[in-house]
Amino acid sequence: MLAIDQVSKTFFPGTVNERRALVELGLRLDEGDFVTVIGSNGAGKSTLLNAISGRYTVDSGRIEIDGKLVNRLKEYQRAKFLGRVFQDPMAGTAPSLTIEQNLALASRRGQTRGLGRSLSRGQREGFREHLATLELGLENRLTAKVGLLSGGQRQALSLLMAGFTKPRILLLDEHTAALDPQRAALVTELTERIVSQGNLTTLMVTHNMEQALALGNRLIMMHEGRIVFEADAERKRTLTVAGLLDEFAKIKGATLDDRAMLG
Repeated sequence: MLAIDQVSKTFFPGTVNERRALVELGLRLDEGDFVTVIGSNGAGKSTLLNAISGRYTVDSGRIEIDGKLVNRLKEYQRAKFLGRVFQDPMAGTAPSLTIEQNLALASRRGQTRGLGRSLSRGQREGFREHLATLELGLENRLTAKVGLLSGGQRQALSLLMAGFTKPRILLLDEHTAALDPQRAALVTELTERIVSQGNLTTLMVTHNMEQALALGNRLIMMHEGRIVFEADAERKRTLTVAGLLDEFAKIKGATLDDRAMLG
């Protein structure tokens, strides 16, 4: 499914600002795996997602999706395999377009861009059915501009759009961090439902350790560009937030401070 082998990425090499964001990192996801990713700021979590999506070109190593090497593919070329939801609710949708226009674009991911011909009645009904699963009333607002929606509504829409074409891999980059607790809980519940119903192979970065423990069947902890701790489904079921902090405290130079993990 997803195979990352010895991947490294350094920013500003050879300068005083040099930063090794990924260091010979290896990770494999099988079909249907839902892996949560935690770690301190600068650990390389978002860089990992950007490397998978093609936003960043890696310096060395291999990234394979379904056995196909994708290192040389541009971000738009990898879009046919990937869905992604960002931390910023503004990033995943086009605010000047309507809800139905955003959904139309999402349904054509990896194909020729553009809105093309008018939507059919069947397409609109399909969009309404998908939107109704969010339980936010958006199925009755197909022609509303997305820029008029709340942050939580937009993030829920982004999540729906990301999974719309059943991508081979779903990347979630702290997608609830910018939301208030109530809306974050809603989007977290939607995440669990959409991933489960679609059996989507998912990699989710989060600073919320309770969320990291509650969702998914695997967990990894990153630090200074490396994976320093992994928990499979059995181990994950027994983990607690305190236990994760203990694991983080074992890392050389780290301190037992949840702000380092959550900040």
